[in-house]
Amino acid sequence: MDEVVSVNPVSGERHPSGFYESTLDEVAAAGEASAAAAAWLAGQSLSWRADLLDALAASLEADAETIIATADEETGLGVARLTGELRRTCFQFRFFATVVRDGGFLEASVDHAYDSPMGPLPDLRRQLEPLGPIGVFGASNFPLAFSVPGGDTASALAAGCSVVIKAHPAHPLTSKVTFEALQRAALSCGAPEATVQLLFGLAAGVALVEDPHVTAVGFTGSYPAGRALFERAQSRADPIPFYGELGSVNPLVVTPLAAKARAQALGEGLVGSVTLGSGQFCTKPGLLFVPSGPEGDAVLAAAKDAMTHFAGASMLSEAIRDRFDDGVAQLLSVPGVALVARSANAATASGAEGVLVVTDVATLRGEHRSVLETECFGALAILVRYAGEGELLASLESLDPALTFTLLAEEGDPYGPALLDVGRRKAGRVIVNGFPTGVGVSWSMQHGGPLPAATSSLHTSVGATSLRRWLRPVSYQSVPDEWLPASLREDNPLGIPRRVDGALVL
Repeated sequence: MDEVVSVNPVSGERHPSGFYESTLDEVAAAGEASAAAAAWLAGQSLSWRADLLDALAASLEADAETIIATADEETGLGVARLTGELRRTCFQFRFFATVVRDGGFLEASVDHAYDSPMGPLPDLRRQLEPLGPIGVFGASNFPLAFSVPGGDTASALAAGCSVVIKAHPAHPLTSKVTFEALQRAALSCGAPEATVQLLFGLAAGVALVEDPHVTAVGFTGSYPAGRALFERAQSRADPIPFYGELGSVNPLVVTPLAAKARAQALGEGLVGSVTLGSGQFCTKPGLLFVPSGPEGDAVLAAAKDAMTHFAGASMLSEAIRDRFDDGVAQLLSVPGVALVARSANAATASGAEGVLVVTDVATLRGEHRSVLETECFGALAILVRYAGEGELLASLESLDPALTFTLLAEEGDPYGPALLDVGRRKAGRVIVNGFPTGVGVSWSMQHGGPLPAATSSLHTSVGATSLRRWLRPVSYQSVPDEWLPASLREDNPLGIPRRVDGALVL
């Protein structure tokens, strides 16, 4: 067995963690224990489940100092950023507690027996119920909010499922301390020890996807890794859902009217969004469409100045920095792509530059389009100049789907309707006069999109409805009232929203 190593991306120091990559036997044992825990959790009330989520948030807050210090050592993201991320993580657990107490997520419906035009129909009652053990893969760029205590874990527990988490190798100690906070809270609520479990290692991750007890998987990471695991999930004897959020090259459009009205602000805003978090966000705008002509030139000049003054980026790991450098080098080798500006290089072990390049629609749609349309994780801005609405629309239509589509326009902008139509078909979230970097936890958030942005465009990995991934519908026909789940009994003892005989009853 290989010992797991913790690496500081700023200093380059390497430290043994004291624990080892999980064996296949350990994965199998985790799956079996998780199945038993899932059966117990499915029998608990909604109020108990909500109290558990609140307790998990409180436990993370109690360990905040240790969690933030450990995460900073392994990511170099800084105390301020990590403090905000932990706040978001705790809010997310409490938000799901609110969703669970509301009960609407069950989609409970009651159809009393009656003589229909097609003949007598029996009493039918339906709701969504927990799938069972869920496999979760921690992400590299959010060591808290999308990792061990992240949205997949929180939503799966909210759905009433147990969770087995494969830690990301970039922050093993952070994974361990956050897991310990979650496990302590779960045990304090009387939950089984296997309610939340933690695994390490690449082989363990593959085995987790293939474990017969696992009923679905949540993944946030690169397209190649996600696609490989997706295919494993689909090739099982019993294929399971694999909900992969894989990132994308998110288009952003500056209309001619917007460029004319606020070129300086837009140029600065574009670079600010691209460099936020060292460009290591899946929602980073990847292709920035700017009009040709003087107005677009002014946006480009402002962006060039902003990138020149950027302090550089410390990446999450040397491996991620190396992939970024390779991606930039490959991009600059494409005929028709010109370097506009480089920032300073962050003086850290995983330091990188910010890079601004410019090209045109013809190059984007040419023989090297695959290079331009490949996500480059880091502070890279690709400005694409377009000559008119027709050229712009044709180029956008040819792009792969994305997580986000952003439109920077003016009131009454003639480009608006057609661009919004493209955006709603191509992306899971459409933004007007804002930037996509930032995914709020709310009832209405959609974080996902058609492949390659995600492996399923039917669901979100952030927000209230993300727990829908971990549920399946069950109908009860002519079941005695006292045998029904409380949510479907005649007197609705939980007081949750339901549809009764076709009418929504709140």
